[in-house]
Amino acid sequence: MEQGWDDGLIARRVNDRAVYDDSEPDPITGDRDPAGPLGGDGGGADTPIGSAYGGTLRERLDALRELMGLSATRLDTDTLTEAGRVLDEAAARQRLSSRHTVVAIAGATGSGKSTLINALAGVPISETGLRRPTSGAPIACAWSDGAAGLLDRLAIPGRLRRRPLAGGSGDEALQGLVLIDLPDHDSAVTAHRRQVDRVLSLVDAVIWVVDPEKYADAALHERYLRPLAGHAEVTFVVLNQIDRLPGDAAHQVLDDLRRLLDEDGMALGEHGEPGATVLAVSALTGEGMVELREMLGAFVQGRGAAARRIAADVDAAAARLRSVYVGQGRPGLGERSQDDFGARLAVAVGATAAGEAAERAWRRNAGRACGTPWLRLWRWYERMRTPGAAEQQDPTPAEDEPTARQRVEQAVRIVADEAADGLPAPWAQAVREAAVRGSRGLPEALDALAVEAREPTSGKRPPRPAWWPVAALLQMSMTLLQIVGALWLVGQIVGVLDPGLLPPALVMLAGIVGGPLVEWACAAAARGPARRYGQDTERRLREAAAACGRAMVLDPIAAELMRYREVRQQYATVSGRRVRNG
Repeated sequence: MEQGWDDGLIARRVNDRAVYDDSEPDPITGDRDPAGPLGGDGGGADTPIGSAYGGTLRERLDALRELMGLSATRLDTDTLTEAGRVLDEAAARQRLSSRHTVVAIAGATGSGKSTLINALAGVPISETGLRRPTSGAPIACAWSDGAAGLLDRLAIPGRLRRRPLAGGSGDEALQGLVLIDLPDHDSAVTAHRRQVDRVLSLVDAVIWVVDPEKYADAALHERYLRPLAGHAEVTFVVLNQIDRLPGDAAHQVLDDLRRLLDEDGMALGEHGEPGATVLAVSALTGEGMVELREMLGAFVQGRGAAARRIAADVDAAAARLRSVYVGQGRPGLGERSQDDFGARLAVAVGATAAGEAAERAWRRNAGRACGTPWLRLWRWYERMRTPGAAEQQDPTPAEDEPTARQRVEQAVRIVADEAADGLPAPWAQAVREAAVRGSRGLPEALDALAVEAREPTSGKRPPRPAWWPVAALLQMSMTLLQIVGALWLVGQIVGVLDPGLLPPALVMLAGIVGGPLVEWACAAAARGPARRYGQDTERRLREAAAACGRAMVLDPIAAELMRYREVRQQYATVSGRRVRNG
């Protein structure tokens, strides 16, 4: 997946269509009904909710929008498509009536959907039989005015909109209900199945009508009930045609239906627990219809179906996105990883070799300052006889050459892999790309540090300790003793001075022995300072290399990890649970 990179501000809003304001929601339903009677305006216009979704749902929707904005440059569009659809549908449903609950009636051929909706409406709304009217198009039945916008959203034309008990207001308990009779979900006509899928994605709740013969149909469970298991709170599963079952067979079939739903992962609303409503009816004889009507009436009057449907959609979107937001373990950069990265850069820049070279330079300068004049004269002669010999005696180690690019690249790759370990694939890739992008120019920067570190050994001299002049004065004294002793002997040989071999010999011997002795003492005294000087040079180079690597590589990685933690926290809000951050 090739993605353009945005190093600037990340867009934090996918679009401005989903607007959730800060007005006070209803304390029970989470939405605020505008003032006025429950009846419609007579013209079919919708009364909008007029405020944000309340409580947790509002926070989750806001977090989902934030999440998509933060992820826009990290994830491909296809991954975020479903989340974007949920936001769009949430915003669209918010703008429409909060007084109405849109419930679809879905089922297979011959399950009795049309008979059931006619029984609920008390008047023929949908024709029964094998052939559906209107070529399998959905038919709507609204128990009150003001649902026009909702039906427009479902693309149901006016000719397919009905009212129960023509000329009357219908059952008071069902005021606000909008029933949608869907084509058969197992229809041989592909267009019919597409209509079912389209409407099911837009309604607030679904009544699945099954019959004793097809209640265990694999197509129903695998295509619809199992994928929609998370929408249990807005799902009714009605076993119709129980009049065809003898004795206790209806209870046995109902128990088996509950078992299948449990295997599908759909929670059942039993013993006061939230979940799907499962009951048995006979739309033909009326058995169980009173109970269904009461349950449906209480469901509609609660006015929470739309919010629960949106919450279930957010749950489903969060489940699909989990793999791209939640990884394993606690990803991040520990102190050990940072220290190891600095150590690898120190090797690449040749910090150890630079320290050893600085130590040798210090000892060499100490030798020049404290050595005998004859030794310095001899070294000068050697340098004059073989130019460049001094440089050849202190060859630059291989690791001290201009920074090895391969070593730097390897160090960057290792620290990026350690930082990305445990991250979801898109964010692991983002961390690696941040590391590679930040490392551009790092080898050159380390080269400059290496050159600067070698300057003391190639031109500048290390600092001169206070005892060097004293040692040099002693060496001069020893040399003078040698010269005085030699001149004394020459004077005796020439006859200028009185003969006496012992005194001049002792003077000369003192100078000859004292000079190397002073040099050896100085060399011994120089070992400690030279070692400390080399260690200081190595330490400074290591710190400089680590600081350079931190600024160019570790800081971008840390910034990317911070973005991931923010994204993961937003995902935790979207998913409705706390996610521990690494």
